[in-house]
Amino acid sequence: MRALSLDLRERIVAACDRGTATQQQIAERFEVSLGMVKKLLKQRRRTGDLTVRYHACGPKPKIQPSHRMQLRALLAKKPDLTLKQLRDAIDVDCTIQAIHYVLADMGLTYKK
Repeated sequence: MRALSLDLRERIVAACDRGTATQQQIAERFEVSLGMVKKLLKQRRRTGDLTVRYHACGPKPKIQPSHRMQLRALLAKKPDLTLKQLRDAIDVDCTIQAIHYVLADMGLTYKK
């Protein structure tokens, strides 16, 4: 689902500010959910801004750039380490698949 345009966000909040209708009625009028109306009001109250906040979505990566350097150094010394051994060596609480995806992102392949 696409994000709401800034214009629509501003109109929803302006309608709430006028106070002539309930949040549920405003949601129905603009064909959005009641949760979206509440989210916009909360976002404006907390940040003063209504723009889309994609950068704040999702979990933060557990494998940081310092871990990537450790992985590269480990594989340079001993290229036949398994993914589990690599995960244990850098001491990060993540899945084996996360290690695989990071190695792929770094351009490193796993071949025996």
